[in-house]
Amino acid sequence: MTVAVTALDGLAFGLLLFTVAAGLSLIFGVMDVLNLAHGSLYLAGAYCAYLFSDGSLLGLGVAIVVGALAGVAAGMVLAAAVRPLRRFGHLAQALATLGIAFGAADVFTTIFGGAPLPADPPEVLAGSVRLGVHGYPVYRLGFVVVAAGLAAGLHLLLTRTRAGVWLRATVDDPAMAAASGVPTGLVQSAAMAGGSALAIAGGVLGAPLLGPAPGVDTTVLVLSLIVVVIGGAGSIGGTLVGALLVGQVQTLGVLLAPTTAPFALFAVLLLVLTLRSRRAVRTA
Repeated sequence: MTVAVTALDGLAFGLLLFTVAAGLSLIFGVMDVLNLAHGSLYLAGAYCAYLFSDGSLLGLGVAIVVGALAGVAAGMVLAAAVRPLRRFGHLAQALATLGIAFGAADVFTTIFGGAPLPADPPEVLAGSVRLGVHGYPVYRLGFVVVAAGLAAGLHLLLTRTRAGVWLRATVDDPAMAAASGVPTGLVQSAAMAGGSALAIAGGVLGAPLLGPAPGVDTTVLVLSLIVVVIGGAGSIGGTLVGALLVGQVQTLGVLLAPTTAPFALFAVLLLVLTLRSRRAVRTA
């Protein structure tokens, strides 16, 4: 039963990573921008949960709305900041967004201090349910349901709407999409704003799981980058699979193989990159 509960923890953590990494995947896939400030957006959402969540569902709703609006604004600012650098390649983008991330970390530390802060779930979701001999947090189960619904919603958006067609066309071939009448500039700006809003909303919802504290932004960024590498930029389905895999390695791996768990994630990443490179060689 302990293994099953830990696997459920891995599912929750994987869906949390998906919420953040889906935005990063869209930004990289659509705009070809390597945004190393993406973890800062999650941390901003976590601090937003700390500020606005007052133990009620209304407080959580306010935190989500405020965070999403802040995410859209941050995405537009980031898009304007990196747009002049796109012709210089990914290194220039990475350095610029990394500088933004360092600046954001200093701002967060100045405002909120260097200690971890509490981000308790709403009181109605603060209890636990029995799973065998274990008690399991109700909020964590609720988060799994909400995040799974978000994944389904993103899938429907990409596969059943005109916006999704434009987005997939821009990911596959921006020049051809523009020649076909797709407003690629609008699609790219929307992807940046939407991806940033997803990251901050993920921070609000995930704060009771991975709360606001210095260094959380770096942890989330590194794991999100690994998820995107495994799943493929611009692929929501691949991002979901990669996030669930990383979530299980990070939780179930610690239980089953605590001494090798720190290396297991990078072993999985190396295996995926090796298989992908061999496939590329065969199709070349």
